[in-house]
Amino acid sequence: MANLLYRLGRFSYQRRRLVAAVWTFLLVLLGVGALTLGGGTTNTFSIPGTESQRALDALQRDLPAASGASASVVVKAPAGKTLADPTVKAAVGATVAKVGQVPEVIAAIDPFTSKAISPDGTTGLVNVQFAKPADELAKETTEAYDALSSLSNGDLQVVPGGGIVGGAPEIGVTEVIGVAIAGVVLVVTFGSLVAAGMTLFTALIGVVAGMAGLFLVTSVVEVSSTAPILALMLGLAVGIDYALFISSRHRSQLAEGLDPEESVARATATAGSAVMFAGATVVIALAGLSLVGVPFLTAMGFAAAATVLTAVLVALTLVPAMLGFLGNRVLPRKARTAGKVPVAEGFGFRWARLVTRFRVPIVAVGIIGLGVLAIPTQDMRLALPDGASAAAETNQRVAYDLTAAAFGPGANGPLVVVVKTDSAQRSGVLAEQILGSAKGLADVVAVQPGPASADGSTRLVSVVPASGPATEETADLVKNLRDAIHPLAQGNESISVTGNTAVGVDVSNKLTAALPTYLLVVIGLSFLLLMLAFRSILVPLKATLGFLLTIGATFGITVAVFQLGWGAELLGVDSPGPLVSFLPIIMMGVLFGLAMDYEVFIVSRVREEFVHGEHATEATIAGVGHGARVVTAAALIMAAVFSGFILVHDPIIKAIGFGLTIGVLIDAFVVRMTLVPAVLTLLGDRAWFFPKWLDRMPKVDIEGENLRVDKAPPAEDKELVSVD
Repeated sequence: MANLLYRLGRFSYQRRRLVAAVWTFLLVLLGVGALTLGGGTTNTFSIPGTESQRALDALQRDLPAASGASASVVVKAPAGKTLADPTVKAAVGATVAKVGQVPEVIAAIDPFTSKAISPDGTTGLVNVQFAKPADELAKETTEAYDALSSLSNGDLQVVPGGGIVGGAPEIGVTEVIGVAIAGVVLVVTFGSLVAAGMTLFTALIGVVAGMAGLFLVTSVVEVSSTAPILALMLGLAVGIDYALFISSRHRSQLAEGLDPEESVARATATAGSAVMFAGATVVIALAGLSLVGVPFLTAMGFAAAATVLTAVLVALTLVPAMLGFLGNRVLPRKARTAGKVPVAEGFGFRWARLVTRFRVPIVAVGIIGLGVLAIPTQDMRLALPDGASAAAETNQRVAYDLTAAAFGPGANGPLVVVVKTDSAQRSGVLAEQILGSAKGLADVVAVQPGPASADGSTRLVSVVPASGPATEETADLVKNLRDAIHPLAQGNESISVTGNTAVGVDVSNKLTAALPTYLLVVIGLSFLLLMLAFRSILVPLKATLGFLLTIGATFGITVAVFQLGWGAELLGVDSPGPLVSFLPIIMMGVLFGLAMDYEVFIVSRVREEFVHGEHATEATIAGVGHGARVVTAAALIMAAVFSGFILVHDPIIKAIGFGLTIGVLIDAFVVRMTLVPAVLTLLGDRAWFFPKWLDRMPKVDIEGENLRVDKAPPAEDKELVSVD
C-alpha cells in the first residue's frame, strides 16, 4: 500500500494543476446537481415491519383521512376568563377558521364541538387533520401552521403544537466558532498561517463536496434531517485531521532537508496509509448502521460515511497537490532558510516516558476512573423526542406544557388502536371489547371510539395515557395494551397499537435490541482490519477494550447531564429527559471510528519504530513522542468542531455534539495517549506476536518499510521524522 500511495502522492504533486481542476469540476457539478435536483429531508422516524408502522401503512390504504398527520392547536383564555366568555369564544371561532385555511389541512375541529376543553374551562384543543403524513407536508404548510401563533392577542393565546415542524435544524454562527477554534489550534501547531489555512481549505472542499452529494441524493432517497448535521460534523473534523496528519509529516521531512516532491510522496505513503486505514474504520462503523434495519439510520450512516470517504480522497490527492503549490511556505518563515533542523524532544517524549515508567498505577487508575464515570449508564433511558424535549419557548414546547397542565401529560401522545376485520359489525364488536379492556389498564385516563372507514371494517380507538409520551410508564402501557387486546382478534382479523407514541416505543425497542449485533459486527470487521494492518492480535484487542472504556464513560457523562440533569442548565438543557433512541448507536459508530483513527496514527508509528529495530519500550516512547503533538492538535480540533454543535438549540444535535466532544477527549487523551502506551509497555514484545498460521494474510505496509528499501533518500536524510 505504501508504494501505491507513494506514486499517488508524487502524481498529485507533479500534476497539481490537473488535480485541482478535477476537484473544481466535481465541486461545480455536485453543487449544480444539489441546487437543481436535490430534494428535502424528513423529520419522521419509522421502522418497517413493526406493529405501529404496519398499522399506519394499513390506515393509509383503508382510512386515508386518518393516515395523515394530526396535531392540536392550543387555545388558552386570558387570566380571569374562560373559553365560554363571549369575546374569547368569538376569538376561538376565528382561530378555528384560520386553522382551516392552512394548506393541506382537511379538518379543524372546534374544541366546543369535540369537547376538548379543560375542566376549568380555560384551555382547549383545536384538533387538526392534515391530508398527508408530516414528512410529506409542503414547506409552506409547515410555515403557515407554525405562524398561527401570531393569532395570539389579548383575548386568546394561540399555540400550534403536535410536532408539525419542517426542515433540518438550522446551522449558524455557533458552528463557525468551532471551526475558528480549530483554525487557532492549527496556527499554534504549525506556526504558519499558510499551512493552517491550507489544512482548513482542503477540509472545507471535502465538506462542500460531501454535503452537495448528500443533498443531491435526497431527490431519490429519504434522508433524515439529522443526517446532514452528522455528515457536517464528521466531514469537518476528519477532513481537518486527515490533512493535518499528512501535512505534518511533510513539514517534519522538509525540516530534515528532504526534497519537497520526495517529501510529499513519502508523507502520502506513510501518514496517508494511516489516514486510509483510519478512514476505513470510520466508514465501516458508519456503514454498519445499515445492519440495524432502520431506514432513517441507514441513510444517516451512509451519508456520514460518504462524507468521510470524500475527506480521505481529498487528503490523498488534493492535499499533496496543495502542498506542491505552497512549496516551502508550509514551514514557519524562520525554518525556510535554516536548512536541516534537528528534531528536539518535546513534551510528547516526556509524557511517554512518564507513562511507561508508572505504567501499572496508570492502567489501574485509568480503568477504575473510566469505570466510575460509566456508572450512570445503567440508568440510561431511550425515547424519540417529543414536545417535552423541544427547546424552551418554541411553539412545540409551549403547546406541550399547556396541554400537559390542562389535560395531563398523556394528552400529548394518545395511543391509537387500529381494528381491521371483514365486516362493520365485527369491527364494532371488537372496538367495544377494546374499550372495556383498555379502561381496566393502569396509567389509562381516557378511552374513546374514533372514526371508521366507509365500509366500517376498519375502526380506530383512542387511548389516552396518564403519563407523558417518553416515560417508562407509557412504554409499559403500550406493551400491556397489546398483550390485553391482541388475543381478541380471530382468524385474519388484526388489532394494532400505533400513533406517534407507539412508533417511538417500537423504534426504541428495535434500536436497543440491535445494539449488541451492531457492536459485534462492526468491532469484528475493524478488529480484522487492524490485525491486517499491525500484524498483531493483542494490539487490536487492546484497541477494542479501550474503546469500550471510552464509550462507557461517554455514555455515563451524557446520561448524567441530559437525562439526570447534572449541570444541564450550563448547556442550555432546561428539560432533562430520556436520550433520543438513536443516540447510543450513532455515538458508538462515530466514536469507534474516531477512536481507531487515533489508535492507527499512534500505534502505526510505534510499530514503525519497532520493525526497524527499536526495543518495544523505546519504540512506544518514540511513537507516542513523535505523534503526541499532532494527535493532541487533532483531538482538540475534533472536540472544537463537535462542541460548536452543543450551542445549537435542537436537543438532538446538542446531545450528539456533547457526547462526541466528551468521547473524543476521553479517547484521545485518557485511552490512546495514556492507557495505550502503558499497556504496550506492559506487553513488551508480546504485543507484536502474530501466529505463523495467520502470517499468510495479505501484508499491508502502512509503515513504509518497503519504501525505505526501494525509495531510500540520501543517507543523511534516511530517517523519517514526524512533528513532535
